Amino acid sequence: MRSLLKDRDDVVVCGEAAHGGEAIELLRKGEADIVLLDIQLPVASGIEVVEAVGVERMPLVIFVTAYDEFAIRAFELNAVDYLLKPVDPARVSEALDRAATRLRQHADGREALRGALEELQRAKAGQRIPVREDGRIRFVDVNEIDYVVAEGNYVRLRAGGANHLIRETLSGLEDRLAAHGFLRIHRAILVQVNRIVELAPMFHGAYSVKLKDGTRLVSGRTYRDKLRQALTLDD
Repeated sequence: MRSLLKDRDDVVVCGEAAHGGEAIELLRKGEADIVLLDIQLPVASGIEVVEAVGVERMPLVIFVTAYDEFAIRAFELNAVDYLLKPVDPARVSEALDRAATRLRQHADGREALRGALEELQRAKAGQRIPVREDGRIRFVDVNEIDYVVAEGNYVRLRAGGANHLIRETLSGLEDRLAAHGFLRIHRAILVQVNRIVELAPMFHGAYSVKLKDGTRLVSGRTYRDKLRQALTLDD
């Protein structure tokens, strides 16, 4: 992203964050006019960054995301700009031109940003997975799930410190959870990317993956590149 900005005379990069925690600290300083904010960030998501800083204190936001039907719908409904990965240089320039025009016109984008956040929260709050337990059916919000592990003909959901076993294939669940920030890091493991707080290199390209709750999982070596890409790690 930095390389796409270097040729613009009207852009000065005043900060860069490796994860959501750093982004919150930088944005609270109030030095930026515009922020290019990835939705899927380690430590805290782009949405959590906005919530932590506060809509009133945010600069103009251009979200960056892999395909996410809920996010794109929310942004388009509220005229909030976004860039899809892999990022097209022409779209970056277009988004920055639009943001610069808004700044010159002193346009307030807070209502649009607030509307997009509310739309995202409504859409994602409605995504729940039914779980049969003790003859009853309860619903687990996908945002509460830390990781999913395949166990024979079942998958085990880890959410809120509890385990839930459902009859489902990991591939089928992967398709349903991809739009919610889940990534397959092993042939038998799906993880919500925003739960990852630490990677420790192991043998043959594998990683020890530490989550917010202290859980450690081991990634498969064939998933190394996808994991690094999701966490925006340089080679």
